[in-house]
Amino acid sequence: MTLNLRLTTALCVALSLCALVAVPTNFPGLSGDARLTLAVFALATCAWIGTPIDDTYIALGAGLALTATGVISSDTLFGTLGDSTVWLLICAFVLAAAVTRTGLAGRAAVFLVGGARTVRQLVHLTTAALVVTAFAVPATSGRAALALPVFLALAKALADRRRLVVMLALLFPTVILLSAVATLIGAGAHLITVSVLWEATGDRVGFTEWLLLGLPLAVASSHLAAEIVLWTTTRRADREGAVSITPEEIQRHTDTPVTGPWSQPEKRCALLLATVVVLWCSEPLHHVPPAVVALIGAVVASSPALGTVRLKDALKTVPWSLLLFMAATMAMGVALADSGAAKWLVSGLPSGIGPAVFLTVVVVVSTAAHLVLQSRSARSSVLVPLVIAAAVGAGVNPVAAALASTAAAGFCHTLPASAKPVALFSDIPGTPTYTPRDLLRLSAVLAPSTAALVLLFAVAVWPLLGVPVTR
Repeated sequence: MTLNLRLTTALCVALSLCALVAVPTNFPGLSGDARLTLAVFALATCAWIGTPIDDTYIALGAGLALTATGVISSDTLFGTLGDSTVWLLICAFVLAAAVTRTGLAGRAAVFLVGGARTVRQLVHLTTAALVVTAFAVPATSGRAALALPVFLALAKALADRRRLVVMLALLFPTVILLSAVATLIGAGAHLITVSVLWEATGDRVGFTEWLLLGLPLAVASSHLAAEIVLWTTTRRADREGAVSITPEEIQRHTDTPVTGPWSQPEKRCALLLATVVVLWCSEPLHHVPPAVVALIGAVVASSPALGTVRLKDALKTVPWSLLLFMAATMAMGVALADSGAAKWLVSGLPSGIGPAVFLTVVVVVSTAAHLVLQSRSARSSVLVPLVIAAAVGAGVNPVAAALASTAAAGFCHTLPASAKPVALFSDIPGTPTYTPRDLLRLSAVLAPSTAALVLLFAVAVWPLLGVPVTR
């Protein structure tokens, strides 16, 4: 579909929906605020899907429209920027800049990968190393950029085994995307989800609760995906050969130190990162909010005496566009919930749907949503408010439904443009990598497998961890 055709189609659909909602006689049960909210929501969604306009610009325009029409107050719009989840992400990026500056993440990854003696060991040790990076670097694109030098070093070491290099090129973005669910700061979509949950239901999912629910799923889905990547990309002869990756060999292909004694900045950064993660995980004991812990860590990481990065340099790495997008979409979520628009949207769903069937529909739709909405944050902004409202009406725990939707939306591997990490590793000059056909072959197996795993966790595992299917 050409760009002009996409634009025309999106505009026609959006205007048709707005016209339909605007006529009071069509939906007599809708209030004026609900009509305005649905019209803005429809325009924003169609713009995200069918236009090349920046997602943040669209979200800010939607938030401004809702404020100008009086659906939400200006305090609500601007207050979202002061939300604790926004501060958590800002401080997490400052910490990540400190980790990146010291090269600590690369040293830790090489420590794990260097122990591989077989292809399967290399795949699963690489997977474990990538899962660990979710605690050090927020956002999948940042983790992909951090992991790229390690992949290039491995590709050089395995240059005579092209199929293994292609397999690793596919493994890195796959695990980075699926393991993001391990932590609250793994993706901006997670922060949108917890904010919408709080505004709509009053349920607060903190860092510790998310870790308890998300880490087991991240580990299981990442290693399952590693096996699927291995089997769909390599042949038996490729898997049978031995491998020997030494830290010294990798060091020859990267600028950051990965061998030898640890420097003082590395030691300080490792101690600081470990302290922050421990404090995040032990929040129920000391009751210090994760955002405050992150702020303390960011101040120490950028301090003149103990820090490893200057504050102004660290702040340059913060994705301010993502933060503005999050703030604007949080305001849209508030408007959907407070105006009654979200409740009305799901009021026509058939009654009597069982919790298992409801969650299955949520997981399937969320898994496939990346084909329409490429932005992970945009997917959560559209889906989560509707899922929460529908869950309340269906008697399903909205926390379980929202988490299942967000986790399932982490699958976005079908096309190179589906996610930034997939695009980054799909085109590396001088290094063999995967083709769109490889992605389609992987997705044909990985999509149903990860969807089934998320559903299994929502129905059987999370209830054991304190999140029942029904309330």
